[in-house]
Amino acid sequence: MATLLVNGRVLTDDGFRDDLAVLVGDDGRIAALPAAGDARRQDVRAFDLQGGSLLPGFIDLQVNGGGGVLFNNAPTVDTVRAIARAHRRFGTTALLPTLISDEVEVMRAAIAAVREAIAQGAPGVLGIHLEGPYLAPARKGTHDAGKFRVPDAGEIALATSLDNGPTLVTLAPERVPAEAIRALVERGAIVFAGHTAGTYEEIRAGLDAGVRGFTHLYNAMSPLQGREPGAVGAALEDRDSWCGIILDGVHAHPASLRLAVAAKPRGKVFLVTDAMPPVGSDDPDYVLYGERITAVDGVCRNAAGVLAGSALDMATAVRNAVRLLGLPLDEAARMASAYPAQCLGLGDNHGRIAPGCRADLVLLDAELQVARTWIGGEPDAP
Repeated sequence: MATLLVNGRVLTDDGFRDDLAVLVGDDGRIAALPAAGDARRQDVRAFDLQGGSLLPGFIDLQVNGGGGVLFNNAPTVDTVRAIARAHRRFGTTALLPTLISDEVEVMRAAIAAVREAIAQGAPGVLGIHLEGPYLAPARKGTHDAGKFRVPDAGEIALATSLDNGPTLVTLAPERVPAEAIRALVERGAIVFAGHTAGTYEEIRAGLDAGVRGFTHLYNAMSPLQGREPGAVGAALEDRDSWCGIILDGVHAHPASLRLAVAAKPRGKVFLVTDAMPPVGSDDPDYVLYGERITAVDGVCRNAAGVLAGSALDMATAVRNAVRLLGLPLDEAARMASAYPAQCLGLGDNHGRIAPGCRADLVLLDAELQVARTWIGGEPDAP
């Protein structure tokens, strides 16, 4: 039976509207946005939004773990489902499980797990993000540089073998030949630069070869300086590329992120969490590459003090966009929904509340806390 969502502030393509309802068809898509006063019907079940803000569901393109599990440690369908389930509590209705640098066998298992999870219709699973292993040792962050390598033809074929969802590949353009970047793109991958020590010229060459964006802008990349713009300078200057940002107040200073939002065309900066197992779990500890990591005050660091992902959830990132960047809620919400959907080439069907779009939705209360989510029109448990 169709569902009618009433009595809320609905974020449409034109901004918030409090004079509309949302009709969700039994096919899991938005059928119409009828006028609120004309919306009551006998052939649908009604859901009262109680004055809350109804937003497109959040889309997170960088999720290493959640619910106490790390994708690298157990690249299985059960892990993928557990991660998606944990992040749904915080408004994320679609995500890319993210595998950080690892051996070929682990990559193969991870891709197979995501393929099967999508085939099974696992709620919230879109595709995969391979963050490495084609990275720069000088900007390795918490990655194991011993696993870094240059992809050959066989590994390019493996990295692009997911056939039922998008693949995002993060690499260091100065470490990967231009012809390999072009091959990844030709085989359908979306390529981002990250964990790179590249010069401005090397990053520009990567963009010319097909790099479309930057993974966690400012972090693990050559900085912007007066005489050497580096990866950050190339990212901020380029009009067409996308930038993911981790908005936890730790990975990058809010002033730096405000500069990025001001420098890039509207819609080219989006939110990611880079989340680790503590998100959606009571356990602050997890193991990465055999080393125990602990989240303290919401910050994940290894024994050397290096940031090891985050304990950030997407609802908190949206609130931080309002609180730390001074953005209105509608723009903060688009940075968590419409813009990442557009980056993946899914903007016509995802990340918007409009007729024909998937009914992936999140309801926020007055304090911008998640009150309810829907994936494909199906509500979470109350």
